[in-house]
Amino acid sequence: MASKWRHLLAVLAIFGLFTAAACSSDDGGGVSGGYTIGLVTDTGKVDDKSFNQSAWEGAQNGAGNILGATASYIETEESKDYANNIQLFLDDGAKIIVTVGFGLGGATIEAAQANPDVLFIGVDQWQNEALPNLVGLMFPEANAGFMAGALAGMLTETNIVGAVLGTDLVPPVVFFKEGWENGARYTNPEVQTISTYHPGGLDVAFGDPEWGATTARQALDQGADIIFGAGGATGNGALIEVAGEAGALCVGVDQDQWFTVPEAHPCLVTSAMKLINIGVAHLIAEAYAGTMEGGNYFGEVGLAPFHDFDGVVTSEMRSTLEEVMAGLADGSINPMP
Repeated sequence: MASKWRHLLAVLAIFGLFTAAACSSDDGGGVSGGYTIGLVTDTGKVDDKSFNQSAWEGAQNGAGNILGATASYIETEESKDYANNIQLFLDDGAKIIVTVGFGLGGATIEAAQANPDVLFIGVDQWQNEALPNLVGLMFPEANAGFMAGALAGMLTETNIVGAVLGTDLVPPVVFFKEGWENGARYTNPEVQTISTYHPGGLDVAFGDPEWGATTARQALDQGADIIFGAGGATGNGALIEVAGEAGALCVGVDQDQWFTVPEAHPCLVTSAMKLINIGVAHLIAEAYAGTMEGGNYFGEVGLAPFHDFDGVVTSEMRSTLEEVMAGLADGSINPMP
């Protein structure tokens, strides 16, 4: 297990090097000429400080490692615009198009089928049938949620943990939630869970920090003392609300939100990470080199460092987390029994 942990740290160190090497990129619309990489967000913003931002960082990193390449993005305002936004990059001559989010899956498949010479990367988009020019970047979110939940089960003093989530219309969000709850129960059979999905559709569920804050407050008032915020800006609202509650803890999502949501520092003990940035950059490199294979590619997940809470997470807790990670890796622990 120690070797797996060291591997994850090495991956994070590599990401740091990639970030330093990334070139500046143009925002919005397409860029004519040169080797163009386009990114289309789902209805969340590119600066959501979690999911979309991590994918955009990966696109910039990928472009930074290709001589003369530029990356640009289009933010989708409404789901009806998915196909049109992809087409804007096609019209601009983009060589690689990254589409971010489950909701874009259908439009991405249609574009890939109609444009076999363009390479597509679909983040969180499972491919039932492989196309040679489309790869779905997938992650075992249930594992990441389970790790974070296992830590929460050991840290909670009230035996109540909460989760403020984006819509259950998106399978990865459901996987995070199920993993979180099962992980908490794994280390603390007495724990109670309060998990709430945003009631809106894809157009609003990930961009509602006010609802996230209100829902987190409700969980706190019901006795939860550690809350998982997993839903873009909606989840960020939950983290910031928890940060104002003395003694409460929170857990971020998708990337190490210590660096993206500094308002959460008073409560942020860790984040359940999907290494989206590294996965996107890796697949862009493969696409450029002509070695990308269609189908599905699985990226890595892990827990972020504990930062200011390093002294709160005891050696016994760390040992248990290593056992959990080993069990998830070898299949002896099922995060969604």
